[in-house]
Amino acid sequence: MESGFTLCVVGLGLMGGSLALALRAASQTRSESQPYPLPARIVAVGRNAATLSMAQAARAIDDWTHDLAAGVADADVVILATPVRTTLRLLPEVGRHARPGALVMDLGSSKAEICAAMAALPEGLEPIGGHPMCGKEVSGFAAAEATLFVDRPFVLCPLPRTSVAALERAVALVQAIGARPLILDPVLHDWGVAAISHLPYAVAVALVNAVDAPGDPLPWSLAASGFRDTTRVAASDVEMMLDILLTNQAAILEWLQRFADQMAALQRALAENDEERLRTLLSAARERRSGLRL
Repeated sequence: MESGFTLCVVGLGLMGGSLALALRAASQTRSESQPYPLPARIVAVGRNAATLSMAQAARAIDDWTHDLAAGVADADVVILATPVRTTLRLLPEVGRHARPGALVMDLGSSKAEICAAMAALPEGLEPIGGHPMCGKEVSGFAAAEATLFVDRPFVLCPLPRTSVAALERAVALVQAIGARPLILDPVLHDWGVAAISHLPYAVAVALVNAVDAPGDPLPWSLAASGFRDTTRVAASDVEMMLDILLTNQAAILEWLQRFADQMAALQRALAENDEERLRTLLSAARERRSGLRL
């Protein structure tokens, strides 16, 4: 895809806003060493006029509309940056109004249901599931950053019907915002992301609720950096996380059971005063975590 195409981003929260800002930043710093195709025009579709106007004033987008049909009609690339179940609801309408040959992507954190829905899009559209492996516990355009995707994995899930040319366009778009494309099967994606993203959210929620359950203010008065870092994601947007949990249920339940088994092993070793077993469990986790470069 040559530079000069039109891109429509549906949803201008953290992810959609960051994508628009990243593409604009790439356009401003474009050089021969960055030969990736970039949109000449970015249109946003959203519900909140104040947010959309803010994004236009920040020059993240060129134009905006509340009308999905109007927004996607002339777009060469359509990116759905909405919660997963909203994306599932909007895909049929995108299919009715997108121009033939358009690349249709999303940024959702679960992929199997979305890719299954994308398979029902009209022939002539080029569907690819997408998931940038980045984010923050805050939401909205005000939290968006042009550098959010830099050097982060960006999963792409092409469908059997997706053309090689369309996948190449998606890869180039991912590279243009500084991310690292990673091609994955949607089911494998959901299983892996359940482990390193969805399970940590569930654990953080359970930890906060466990500390809160006695109703005693003392633990909260002692909370510091360790508790802050361990529970950061519990502050994530509830509606977004509900969509993720309910559309990746089986994989998350599998990992929750694995976590419960580990908690039971710790509890048993502690209850039995088994210092050697405790040392083994703690050392294994320390060694594995120390070797990670996140």
